[in-house]
Amino acid sequence: MSELLLEDRLGDVVTLTLNRPEKLNAMTKPLWMALGQAVSRVSEDNLVRCLILRGAGEKSFSPGNDIAEFVSERSNKEQAIAYGKVMHEAVQALSDCPHPIIAQIHGICVGGGMEIASLADIRICGKSSRFGAPIKNLGLVMAYDEMAPLARLVGPSKALEILLEGRIFGADEALQMGFVSRVVDDDCVAAESVATAERVAAGAPLVARWHKKFARRLLNPLPLTASERDECFDCFDTQDFRIGVEAFLSKQQAKFVGR
Repeated sequence: MSELLLEDRLGDVVTLTLNRPEKLNAMTKPLWMALGQAVSRVSEDNLVRCLILRGAGEKSFSPGNDIAEFVSERSNKEQAIAYGKVMHEAVQALSDCPHPIIAQIHGICVGGGMEIASLADIRICGKSSRFGAPIKNLGLVMAYDEMAPLARLVGPSKALEILLEGRIFGADEALQMGFVSRVVDDDCVAAESVATAERVAAGAPLVARWHKKFARRLLNPLPLTASERDECFDCFDTQDFRIGVEAFLSKQQAKFVGR
């Protein structure tokens, strides 16, 4: 992996770390590219059962894009379109990832950091974490691809409040609006994230992927097809179903195989 993005694997749990602690893990074009490529690769690995996203250190998840890069990479519309393409490919990779994703949020989670975190399935933060998207102060908009996950998560009205006011708000408000899943003491964020990943990974991996797929599909207003409804019963033909039932009846911990 690039030194901008660290990858660690412990069993069936992969952790990707945005690694620019000297810049509070601010995003750059190369970092967006590395993130998208890494997530795409991890998505194809069926031995992975959970993915943790975090920023290096405990001061910041990410404050968004590095403003210093604007002069060289986003000084006009043409450059911004090229930059946006890289960003949106990373966003799409996160959106398409079949594995459960946990955002381990320390400290600052602002702008592009919020965009990345909004693509996780579970978001865990510390009590001192701060959130917001004050991009109005830069004369910037949040593009459709970037706003969509945030709007789906907290609703269009709350997303507009975040963007129009540009206010920085705390963990309790983020929890109240549904942006974060859980708030813990600052020194417990890492341990809680790992414990959550272990609980997720202990379940049947095919079931986790189906649940993610079904949840995304339910956002589509089109009626479910007969084949989509039929897919809900595919789990009964899996080896994991037989393993799970046998383990339950024998009062043992199931050891799923992903088949």
